[in-house]
Amino acid sequence: MLAAALGALAFGAPAALAGTAPVSPAGTPAGTPASAAPAKAPAAVSTSQSATWAAGTRAYLVITAAGDSSAVRSAVAANGGTVFSYFDSIGVIVAHSSSSTFATTMRGVSGVQKVGATRTSDVPADAYNPALPANPAQSSTAAGEPVRADMSQIKADQAWAVNAGSATVKVGILDTGVDDQHQDLAPNFNAADSASCAYGKPDTRAGAWRDVDTHGTHVAGTVAAAKNGMGVVGVAPGVKIASVRVAEPGNSFFFAENTICAFVWSGDHGFKVTNNSYYTDPWQFNCPDNIDQAAIIEGVKRAQEYAESKGSLQVAAAGNENYDLAHKTTDSASPNDSTPTTRTITNACLDIPTELPGVVTVAANGTGVTKASFSNFGQGVIDVAAPGSNVYSTAPGGGYSTKSGTSMAAPHVAGVAALIASANPGITPAQIRDKLATQANDVACPSDSRCTGTTANNGFFGEGQVDALKAVGATPPPGKYFENLGDFAINDNATVESPITVSGVTGNAPATLKVGVDIKHTYIGDIKVDLVAPDGTVYTLSNRAGGSTDNIIQTFTVNASSEVANGTWKLRVNDNASQDTGKIDAWNLTF
Repeated sequence: MLAAALGALAFGAPAALAGTAPVSPAGTPAGTPASAAPAKAPAAVSTSQSATWAAGTRAYLVITAAGDSSAVRSAVAANGGTVFSYFDSIGVIVAHSSSSTFATTMRGVSGVQKVGATRTSDVPADAYNPALPANPAQSSTAAGEPVRADMSQIKADQAWAVNAGSATVKVGILDTGVDDQHQDLAPNFNAADSASCAYGKPDTRAGAWRDVDTHGTHVAGTVAAAKNGMGVVGVAPGVKIASVRVAEPGNSFFFAENTICAFVWSGDHGFKVTNNSYYTDPWQFNCPDNIDQAAIIEGVKRAQEYAESKGSLQVAAAGNENYDLAHKTTDSASPNDSTPTTRTITNACLDIPTELPGVVTVAANGTGVTKASFSNFGQGVIDVAAPGSNVYSTAPGGGYSTKSGTSMAAPHVAGVAALIASANPGITPAQIRDKLATQANDVACPSDSRCTGTTANNGFFGEGQVDALKAVGATPPPGKYFENLGDFAINDNATVESPITVSGVTGNAPATLKVGVDIKHTYIGDIKVDLVAPDGTVYTLSNRAGGSTDNIIQTFTVNASSEVANGTWKLRVNDNASQDTGKIDAWNLTF
């Protein structure tokens, strides 16, 4: 089951998780991946957890109109079932039954719209008396939190100086759970709004939200690890995170009832953003012409729409199977909770939640702005991209680990979405989606026939790679703006140039030409930095200044009024010593 789940996670964890080395389509876990303040009212009405478990018990979604479901709930009991939980706000009942005729009988009940089994395996006995996850002993970490490549790639390190995120913004980590005691997560963890939704109803006991794997803790660190001088820093280190454990223990499956519970909880508890690095088990793709899967699609879709109606934006991993989601043909990974078979599918079959309307679908970049080899893709499916390879983040017990997958890319986007929300109080989910797209930096298709579309929007990268600096309002000032985001290595005792071709500007450059420089170098006293005009004139920006300081991230003003604006400008960096190297990470010109 673990391998299947990992596909869902994208690389990085169990069953349907979308975030570890190729697992199922969305991430790492299957389908999916302390003392707390009093919890808010449950997102669903629960029945007693002391019910007697019996072999052969299966879980079903019974779909009705939203509102009072008491008559249908009575019919569940009258037809060999029990009501495990119900969500009247969206018209979903989670029922258990060991009767082979339960679903067929319930489909004939007045007021019932759909009924579908959510798994092809028995409901675990643990569902009726869930064990609390372990609270791991914590190890300490030496001081120091160097900026990681994934953070500088999306300019999160520059964004922190402008706005590290607001503590009024809550991000829900819907995953395998989160180690809330971790030194890098505890400062930002919100226990009052955390719970477990494993099995399909909220468990608000202290610690029920903790990690039953490692995947959720890793994702949480990427979103919002504290800027506290140790370990790592998340994209939005000033926001709050809450854990809603969706994964069941032992197999880390993310069944539909768990996901539904988590989305309703997210809406009711004010999560501005949720991260979903998984797919809904046991089906890699849910097809509307299958009577069971049609109910799953409807139930999860209603729950996501409910969360969005309450102000919550869902961000999800695209999956790790290097699969074209815009041209679906087969599914060989389902059902992952019993015996998978190969079936023919079409584009009507959906990887959920990532392909649901309104959800931001995230592909993974490899090194730089390449496509990660494992990342799913698809023109019109992928919304944006973010780093997803060899991402270093938090691990349970105070540790740290490296994972790869779209599961790791999605939390970068969730973090950027949280920064957008922090900089724009009152913003709606639709407006956050729009800003993620418009602020993303375009990435052209490589020489790969599978990548279709334009530089502005294509099947590998969608609208492009997200930009944390733009998210916090550090948008280019008025005037013609040009940039080069390519990496140019700065080797010892060598000179490197990064070009920008300027066109469409009338006349000469201004006397206040803005030159934005992002150079990563471990000893900037070694380097001289010049702007070279199209006619070869050299304007020195920095001449071996700063001594042993790391990095030059600065905007310079140059009087270039004697230069014709149009043409190729260059940023020239000359390294004058040995042992310390770096790169031109990015630079820009504003006329």
